[in-house]
Amino acid sequence: MSSKGAGASIIPELFRLALYKPTQGKMVRQATFIAIAVVAAFGCFSLSAGPLGGEGQAVRVGVPLAVWLLLCWVTFRVVNVPRFADFLISVESELEKVVWPGRKQVMQSTVVVIFTMLFLGVFLSVIDYVWKWFFSLIRFIEY
Repeated sequence: MSSKGAGASIIPELFRLALYKPTQGKMVRQATFIAIAVVAAFGCFSLSAGPLGGEGQAVRVGVPLAVWLLLCWVTFRVVNVPRFADFLISVESELEKVVWPGRKQVMQSTVVVIFTMLFLGVFLSVIDYVWKWFFSLIRFIEY
């Protein structure tokens, strides 16, 4: 499949109203849409505060809002492009196979991680002080 054919097929998809396999992969598609929409919102906020900061209120609000709405529409359509939607559907089916840990196991793992980080912090601090002492002893640094 050539890249020209793949790029040309997305343009009609942006103007289609039907959803591709609407009952499959719903959660992953929604999460993907929301994540991209939030990133686009931050970008539009930066546009409002940055390059459009000196413009009037209507331009500072209207242009980023219009850009965000356009990006949301494109994102909504992109998550329904058959190739991408099939990928998201397969991601959701794989996530359903995952055995998630229970609350007890999560708590135990969290405690292990916290104590390991504290131990490493103390250990590295002690090593740092030993090196400082050693280098000040041989007069390599002033301490």
